[in-house]
Amino acid sequence: MNEIFYWVSNHYEEILGTLFSLVYLYFSIKQNIWLWPLGLISSAIYVYVFFKAGIYADMALQVYYVVISIYGWYYWSRKKTKNTNPEVKVKYTGKRNAVFLLIITAALFIVIAFVLKNYTDSQIPFWDAFTTAASITATWMLAKKYIEHWIVWVLVDLVSSGLYVYKNLYFTVFLYLVYTVMAVVGYFQWKNTINKVSVNEK
Repeated sequence: MNEIFYWVSNHYEEILGTLFSLVYLYFSIKQNIWLWPLGLISSAIYVYVFFKAGIYADMALQVYYVVISIYGWYYWSRKKTKNTNPEVKVKYTGKRNAVFLLIITAALFIVIAFVLKNYTDSQIPFWDAFTTAASITATWMLAKKYIEHWIVWVLVDLVSSGLYVYKNLYFTVFLYLVYTVMAVVGYFQWKNTINKVSVNEK
């Protein structure tokens, strides 16, 4: 019992970040605007967690999440008026956007990997760079409600799970395995939303 208490007392930030992230994921699947403030809180917590673990790119990624959460919160909360767009709807990315996002992700990967390899003591610079670059793209896609962001998350979450096993962040491993499963659920729920809209528009 003492060992459990000691472990929890030394990992309470990770546990707290995991709990906030799970609630964030639930609201994300439901397309509920509360995902953004919850995501902001969980990201702020994980900035500290990843700093302690020496996963620097993921730490910087959490800072990006804080910023994109503010943007997403604003973007999703805009009211329908003559001068603004209506409520953001789920949509497909499209080939043109997909190619553009792939190029941007590749460029981010190269830059992040270079910085990690040459200016930090990261032991996993390329994997860290990959998950960070892809996560930046996926989060932006979430803000725009592109359905394929769930597919990107499946890949990112699986790779991230392996990284966190390597870093002994077992609560976070559990979180990202749940993320992987729920990303699949989220994809099909969002696809169902698109199908309903298509039927109603006929």
